[in-house]
Amino acid sequence: MLVAKHQNTIDNAVKANHERTFYAHYPEHPKAYGDEAHAIGMQSYQQMLNKPFKQLLQTGETGWTGEEVSPYSGEVLGVTYPEFAVKDLIEKATEAGKSWAKVPAAERAAALAETLDRIKDHFFDIANATMHTTGQSYMMSFQASGPHANDRALEAIAAGYHELTRYPENLLWEKPMGKVSVKLSKSFRAIPKGIGVVIGCSTFPVWNSLPGMYADLITGNPVIVKPHPRAILPIAIAVSCIQQALQDNGYNPDICQLAPDSTEHLITKELCEDPAVKLIDYTGGSAFGEYVESLKGKTAFTEKAGVNSIILDSVKDLDAVIQNLAFSISLYSGQMCTAPQNFFIPEHGIQTSNGLVSFNDVVQKFKEAVEALVNNPKMGAGTLGAVQNEQTLQRAKDAQMLGGKVVLAGQTINNEEFSKARMFTPTILEVTSADNKIYEQELFGPIVLIVKTKDTQHSVQLAKQMALKHGAITCGAYTTDPAVKAEITEEMNSVFTPVSFNLTGFIWVNQHAAFSDFHVTGGNPAGNASFTNQEFILKRFVWVGNRELAE
Repeated sequence: MLVAKHQNTIDNAVKANHERTFYAHYPEHPKAYGDEAHAIGMQSYQQMLNKPFKQLLQTGETGWTGEEVSPYSGEVLGVTYPEFAVKDLIEKATEAGKSWAKVPAAERAAALAETLDRIKDHFFDIANATMHTTGQSYMMSFQASGPHANDRALEAIAAGYHELTRYPENLLWEKPMGKVSVKLSKSFRAIPKGIGVVIGCSTFPVWNSLPGMYADLITGNPVIVKPHPRAILPIAIAVSCIQQALQDNGYNPDICQLAPDSTEHLITKELCEDPAVKLIDYTGGSAFGEYVESLKGKTAFTEKAGVNSIILDSVKDLDAVIQNLAFSISLYSGQMCTAPQNFFIPEHGIQTSNGLVSFNDVVQKFKEAVEALVNNPKMGAGTLGAVQNEQTLQRAKDAQMLGGKVVLAGQTINNEEFSKARMFTPTILEVTSADNKIYEQELFGPIVLIVKTKDTQHSVQLAKQMALKHGAITCGAYTTDPAVKAEITEEMNSVFTPVSFNLTGFIWVNQHAAFSDFHVTGGNPAGNASFTNQEFILKRFVWVGNRELAE
């Protein structure tokens, strides 16, 4: 029975959610999955290319679509996916949802844990698919779309299970009234809100989708997954695993459906606006995110654009800090929603253990560190990955024309393994605090702005204003002064932005850990939801209490 098989996993995940200490159910290192897994996954991926994707347990397709192109090889993947009429998707989700809503929480959690184990068996296929649709390096593709995504999904299952079992299902309620008492039989039911739609993005098609999918599923809602047309394969593999596991264990696979479309014929709005759709999860640009949030009769969970800041005040070891920050901006060519963009540095420079380092010297050190990293034959290509799409590449190429002083011009570099890889190194611009028209915009991709400020207090106020007006998912800060640390914490937290202090070594501001870090707070314009707090779960169902006079 699935409950017996997975209950310990669910209980451990619930415990981890509460304690917030390090916990990972799915190891992040590829070697943990066996010596043959990498080769098998590569072969499996290659066998999917240039043919229809027929692993889904969905029928009634109206046609086939596919337009994915590898940012590494420049070649069309040639995978086509079944298209479905929105009406058909809605009808099947509605029907599947009826039985799924009646499954007890423990059984539902166990069934979903089983689907994650099925996905685990395909981590390496998914890694290759992620790499060749998003441009992430192979290792990032494996970790982000594999164990990290699965852990985030398990986190959502655990949070949902905890909330669904918060109250007793049935009880005898008795109110003493002197010589007599009133007795009522009471029952409490968690009623799912309805069909959920999860809208995927092109850069993290699995990591950003699984939390919303599993939050919907654990709370009894059927889900329709609408991937980005240029990054379908990774999530298609995951959905096919979910469907197979559900069917093998006696559940209707239409509980989780994939809804592929094309850039020529997008179905996202039609799906979102259908009256039966009650829940929408969205990751992407702010304009569409605001549209999703504006829809009446829907509960929306959004992660939109934000502008993340680094505040430099004082440090112990400047070289260690600079190395850490150079890696942070280079990782996946700045295409992470958590990547820093604006670096606020006081005009008088940075105090270090070895004395004051001038503003110009800090900037020079930063430039040299980025150059050394991106030109490193062993690290450069793997750290940068490839640029996912042409628009991001063009934005990076045009960055030198934004204004300010060009500290480091971005350039194309070679990838020894993939000669046609779409690669571009970070552009670093130096601007003043008066150049707000330049730094008050999200410049997605490998673009960094160093903003010269009057002092640290000025830096903090600018970073705070950025978060308040434009949203921020992360903020990095470096200071050796406890009073300054307290001020930065207070100011940035007041605009619902978390701060990572004094990171060096092998931990970067870009990274958020499942079961511990909340990804996006939901409190500023960067998004209205958070992986995975209670609100991410509770808004997907409604508690209803029934009463009956007891004999």
